Amino acid sequence: MSNITRDMSGDDFKKYGYELVDWIANYLSDLDNIPVLPDIVPGDIEKKLPTKPPFSNETMQNILADIDKIVMPGMTHWNHPYFNAYFNSTASSAGILAEFLSAAFNVNGMVWKSAPASNEIEKVTVDWMRQMLGLPDSFWGIIYDTASVSSMHAIASAREDLKGMNIRELGMSGRTDLPLLRVYSSEQAHSSIDKGAIILGLGLKSLVKIPVNEKFEMLPDKFEEAILQDKEEGYLPMCAVATIGTTSTTSVDPVKQIAEICKRHYVWLHVDAAHAGPIAMLDDYSSYFDGWEEADSIVMNPHKWMFVPIDLSLLFTKHKGTLKSAFSLVHEYLKTTEDDKVDNLMDYGIQLGRRFRSLKLWFVIRYFGVEGIKNILREHLRMGKNFSDWIESHPVFEKLAPTPFSTICFRAKPPKLNEDELNDFNQQLIERINAKRKLFITHSKLNGKFTIRYVVSGIRTHDEHVEKAKQIIEDELHDIMKDWGLND
Repeated sequence: MSNITRDMSGDDFKKYGYELVDWIANYLSDLDNIPVLPDIVPGDIEKKLPTKPPFSNETMQNILADIDKIVMPGMTHWNHPYFNAYFNSTASSAGILAEFLSAAFNVNGMVWKSAPASNEIEKVTVDWMRQMLGLPDSFWGIIYDTASVSSMHAIASAREDLKGMNIRELGMSGRTDLPLLRVYSSEQAHSSIDKGAIILGLGLKSLVKIPVNEKFEMLPDKFEEAILQDKEEGYLPMCAVATIGTTSTTSVDPVKQIAEICKRHYVWLHVDAAHAGPIAMLDDYSSYFDGWEEADSIVMNPHKWMFVPIDLSLLFTKHKGTLKSAFSLVHEYLKTTEDDKVDNLMDYGIQLGRRFRSLKLWFVIRYFGVEGIKNILREHLRMGKNFSDWIESHPVFEKLAPTPFSTICFRAKPPKLNEDELNDFNQQLIERINAKRKLFITHSKLNGKFTIRYVVSGIRTHDEHVEKAKQIIEDELHDIMKDWGLND
């Protein structure tokens, strides 16, 4: 029978806290020796867990022991130097410590009074990021969890900005006076834009996918054609989403041209720079961000390429008041005497509860400094170019998209195979690579072609890991070509 009636003692917390910090430090330093992918099938971890919760308390020794017995066998290691899949989100040690401290404080920053330090550190660090990105001071920023949520808030702001529609009060359903609202994005835009349209009641019918060129960049003339056609049919253009660093290829839409079109037609422009945003800090990459200062809103995620633990997304907007009018609801119990002097951040989003996320950003920026962050980004770009050059010079591989940053899209193209066979070949190649669990890469499809993606954006990935990744890929290519009878 459990006799627990209070929390863990301070002495026990220190004992197990030190033990856990030692475990984390050893884990991070030993990642090179751990397979990046687990050797399991669906259900393996679940089978190790009891079907009912424990009636009596368990010891911390047993709980911590199960990290190795149960948790580790089921981990895909995002912090791993050979995790080159998706857009890698690696947590720096400074960010991990901040996450630990944030959990200890356990504040809810809904209003200034409920967490003054959280509120004001968020205000300052978000403005630090604005300056680091070279954005004008007309932008105001706020922290959410992910880019999906940031972009949804941007689209909601665009909807709120419509003149005379009064959607906040009257809604959208059952109305005959409301035209079909239109949101425009390229065919390569992230699925979060589609989801935002669904969540906000616009529906997928409202979303217009604009064609792209051979570099997978939105075609501005096709965008304007779509607006003009919609106006002719009585639809109302509302919002456009331009992407700097699309998910499949990291292609960059011509933001400046898109911004000019949006201004002509009074359309809200949202820029999705969730992955590539930090690269704006590098002067020699400024051309990729040309025109983004003309946007109405911008999203970038420090948890994607700035070594902040998941999750932390930044939304910058020039229309702070519009964002507030879309979401603010203040019940009596939330009113304080400081309300006219501060921004209560609950007013600027769907969530009332707000974690102390800014602490992670504050720690990371201070620990590395702006120049330190830029140095790491430059290293990633250099390593990405190294890998890209290897692909371009390889007798079997071919690049399938430009490499503006450090995501390389390629496939194997041995002779004598048709397109369907090439797709099967490359799918088998990536499955064989990942099955060895030494390297993790993922895929996309470009113009119907099965495309392998290799991404360099992890803080623990260095030259030796890129060289080893090349060797792993080369070895698997050799073996599969032998199995397919293609080595002759």
